[in-house]
Amino acid sequence: MGKTIGFIGSGNMGSAIIRGLIQAGVVNKEDIIVSSGKSGRKEKLQQEIGFQLKENNVIVAQKSDILFLAVKPHIIPTVLTEIKQTMTNETLIVTVAVGLTIQSYKDALGQEAKVIRALPNTPSAVGEGMTSISFESPVTEEDWHAVNKLFSAIGKTEVIDEKLMNAAAAIAGSSPAFVDMFIESLADGGVLNGLPRASAYKLAAQAVLGSAKLVLESGEHPGLLKDQVCSPSGTTIEAVRTLEKHGFRHAVIDAVDACVKKANHVG
Repeated sequence: MGKTIGFIGSGNMGSAIIRGLIQAGVVNKEDIIVSSGKSGRKEKLQQEIGFQLKENNVIVAQKSDILFLAVKPHIIPTVLTEIKQTMTNETLIVTVAVGLTIQSYKDALGQEAKVIRALPNTPSAVGEGMTSISFESPVTEEDWHAVNKLFSAIGKTEVIDEKLMNAAAAIAGSSPAFVDMFIESLADGGVLNGLPRASAYKLAAQAVLGSAKLVLESGEHPGLLKDQVCSPSGTTIEAVRTLEKHGFRHAVIDAVDACVKKANHVG
């Protein structure tokens, strides 16, 4: 891209984005700079990938054309205070913290700060991410295209009205945890009935991957695709009946709602 991409924070989400960008080939590893930390995690990631590791957040902020803030929401105010005096309004900030509004960043950095709010998920590490994006003036169309190019290289993107970003975060950002629990439970059911653990995980994970891809590529309603698997008096409809008896859909809806409420509270 001809731009320096900086990361303050390279935990689970930050490292997923870095891995995805390198794997996609959209950014050279030499053009990624990351601030070092006390945990040693960044050093291990640097040895694995080969990006530039800088001494502190201020240096990364100074040298970045696009700066990812990938730390926990409660740490963001401290980071903004630390880097405020070293940044210019030409630096494009991409925040992946849940709950914090674009205006909260402008209040800390100045109203002319360019801030894009993005909520990716961990499948970005393997090129199958889903990123919700919000932005406003003074972010330009060129700025938006640059960030969209990065996230499009590691999955799909969707522009979302900022007031709906917490809902988007629950559905796409947090849901990999729900899906992982579902895959684990599917595999446990297989093991209960004699399948080897490795085979059960492979069968379950591929079934989930394929089902999701079918929804996206067919354009069909998920309910219709479900109906196509449920033969009259068959095994699948019996399993669906059991899931409904135990409140499967209600539990998922409640989980998403709880996630949104928590994100609203963080904000």
